[in-house]
Amino acid sequence: QVQLAESGGGLVQAGGSLRLSCAASGSIFRINALAWYRQAPGNQRELVATISSGGSTNYADSVKGRFTISRDYATVYLQMNSLKPEDTAVYYCNANIISGLTAPQSTYWGRGTQVTVSS
Repeated sequence: QVQLAESGGGLVQAGGSLRLSCAASGSIFRINALAWYRQAPGNQRELVATISSGGSTNYADSVKGRFTISRDYATVYLQMNSLKPEDTAVYYCNANIISGLTAPQSTYWGRGTQVTVSS
């Protein structure tokens, strides 16, 4: 079994910053791509940023230049600067993990952490 534990959400004023973390634990042989998604009330879950095992990154247009995704072995981070009220959402981490030498890749989700940006 693999668990993803997110932390770092909270309430911040517009223009402020937050740093989200997501730590993977459990039966892990290899961690491939990691990502952050978010879901605002009444909206579908949307991709925010991804980072490959080699460190290549991609961002949603809405967060380019403000958010930075990074990783170490088992933890993915999302540094969020210049936050806007429209960034308010529940943020979820997503991990593509291989649990054993002959196991297939599986996708795991964290439980989410609330980010609220006040105007």
